[in-house]
Amino acid sequence: MKRRFAPVLAGLLAVASFSAVAADKLSVAATPVPHAEILEFIKPELAKQGVELDVKVFTDYVQPNVQVEEKRLDANFFQHQPYLDSFNKEKGSHLVTVALVHVEPFGVYSRKIKNLKDLKDGATVAIPNDPTNGGRALLLLEKAGLIKLKDSKNLQATAKDIVTNSRKLKIRELEAATLPRVIDQVDLAAINTNYALEAGLVPTRDALVIEGAESPYANILVVRQGNENNAAIKKLVAALRTPAVKKFIQDKYKGAVVPAF
Repeated sequence: MKRRFAPVLAGLLAVASFSAVAADKLSVAATPVPHAEILEFIKPELAKQGVELDVKVFTDYVQPNVQVEEKRLDANFFQHQPYLDSFNKEKGSHLVTVALVHVEPFGVYSRKIKNLKDLKDGATVAIPNDPTNGGRALLLLEKAGLIKLKDSKNLQATAKDIVTNSRKLKIRELEAATLPRVIDQVDLAAINTNYALEAGLVPTRDALVIEGAESPYANILVVRQGNENNAAIKKLVAALRTPAVKKFIQDKYKGAVVPAF
């Protein structure tokens, strides 16, 4: 009996051993566009390397960090470094960057005017209400000549830092995800590119003002501190920064998303 079952047992052990190697699983939080789309694109390649990628889609900017910090997810891909720095400082979290992937040039949009020269005094401008993206929007408004800030290099600028507002613009601070839905109710809306794309806007065509390639807001892959050298995470980093991903980004988003590698 022992001799008869020995080969069977050996085979089962071999299968179990293979499964342990092949069952590396990574759960990654991402906003739908373009982050989740990019992750879905690299899924087959990671599978070949024995990594099963589970993409969890979120539509907010808080839970992806909370769930990685609380070890419910392994990584996230949705934010830029200034936002991460602000989040870590405010929440006391321990999240770190492991890769720069792409830049989403931030834009200002309108359904009411086609050119900023047509903007009326007293116009309402909606911007994100989180510190880093709010500051990013204000810097872009300053670049367009609509306002003047106390410090043009302050990435954390708020509406209180506006020192010149000759057009008497009314700044409304709203949750970033809601901005595409209120674009018809305001004169201008400063919208993160991922939300603009979800709303059917084409940044390179529709934005009245848009960031240039010099933007410091590269989108990043983030993990818990201490997990940077995890073998599966390293494979994910490598898969996100291949020539194939660069071509995918360039072909699919046509300048609305720019590779950062």
